[in-house]
Amino acid sequence: MIVKVCLQQVELFPGDSGCQRGHTWGFLMRMLSLFCRAVSFTLLLIPFAAHPQNQVLGEVQLVGKTKADKTSGVWVDGQYVGYVKELKNDKKLLLLPGEHEIAVRQSGYTDFTQKVVVEPRQKVVLNVTMLKDPRANFPKVTSQIKLQVTPERAAVFVDDAFAGNVSEFSGTRRAMLVSPGKHRIKIALPGYQAFETEVNLLERQKIAIKTDLVPGSITQAGPSIKPD
Repeated sequence: MIVKVCLQQVELFPGDSGCQRGHTWGFLMRMLSLFCRAVSFTLLLIPFAAHPQNQVLGEVQLVGKTKADKTSGVWVDGQYVGYVKELKNDKKLLLLPGEHEIAVRQSGYTDFTQKVVVEPRQKVVLNVTMLKDPRANFPKVTSQIKLQVTPERAAVFVDDAFAGNVSEFSGTRRAMLVSPGKHRIKIALPGYQAFETEVNLLERQKIAIKTDLVPGSITQAGPSIKPD
């Protein structure tokens, strides 16, 4: 877009001397030049501001009612992306158009799996309902594992089963209850190297696991996070 400005010299102050008129006219010309530059810059920005973002991607919004629904882990096409409650705002789930498989998992519950078709610039709302697994066995005597790990949104796996996210098992009066004996603990998150350790717990024993995940490639997150 081209803006043309036509100027016509007028005598603003008839009683002023030629020198005064020249200074006044020069000042006005400089101000007008600055104004025209500002207008031109604004016009250049309009196409970018008016052009919607994410023209290709669609959104899948996950909605859960219970604590189990909200804290369950989410896998898209076999890759872990986070837990239900956090996948919104700057972490909202944006996917390429087409069919995707959404799997939601939580220890002690049956997997919630559903296929969705994502359209460009459209939102799909998926209501997540986690049902208790009747085959799950909960120990009568437990041991406790407290986590002090960053980032706190990292996924926690016990014996390869998703147990929750770090924030659920850290802080005051929060800990992960497991049966006594040997367990494999894995803490992983896309974009970080997975942390793995093995513990051998006595009855009612309490331990703490402290670590900071090291940034790394998605290929270093391990098979629990990414597809094999």
